[in-house]
Amino acid sequence: MEEGTAEFLDTRSALASPLAIRLMGIEGVKAVFYGPDFVTVSKDSENPWAVTKPEIYSVLMEHFSAGLPLFRSREERDAAGPQDTKILDTDSETVAMIKELLETRVRPAIMEDGGDIEYRGLNDEGFVKVKLKGSCRGCESSTVTLKSGIERMLMHYIPEVKGVEQVLDEEEVVALDQFAKLEQRLTEKDKSEPK
Repeated sequence: MEEGTAEFLDTRSALASPLAIRLMGIEGVKAVFYGPDFVTVSKDSENPWAVTKPEIYSVLMEHFSAGLPLFRSREERDAAGPQDTKILDTDSETVAMIKELLETRVRPAIMEDGGDIEYRGLNDEGFVKVKLKGSCRGCESSTVTLKSGIERMLMHYIPEVKGVEQVLDEEEVVALDQFAKLEQRLTEKDKSEPK
């Protein structure tokens, strides 16, 4: 992509992109993310990279060697990219400054790690809601990135900002809840076993 990003989390959203739909057809692939000069492919835990990687690599090489487009049309390309930091006439001065910083300072840095950030709003208490995408989704250092990097910068330049909070999709909340329950059962099991 010349600019911007696009994320495909299921086959329905991938229909806009011939490459994404082919990658989503590979067993174990659960997400495809396009950056300006990279493609991030995420897979499930049941399929090892040793099996999945050669097929992903083959599809990528075949697609780019043939010079095929990433999207079926310009309209689908425009619709797939982030619209979250586009400054609107209805945005307050604070929201416009947040969007500007996210677009010009934060997004380029996060893209270097194969991810992206999506602005989801500013609540009445002054907390900026964001969603991490691509390889930053579920990354263990994402909390550090949010708090040490993004939050500090936004609070420094925009006094109205009191913090940054990550927004999770419903499936991410369910996955974290299930993981916490598993950890709790394992901890209880360790405590109940005689030593």
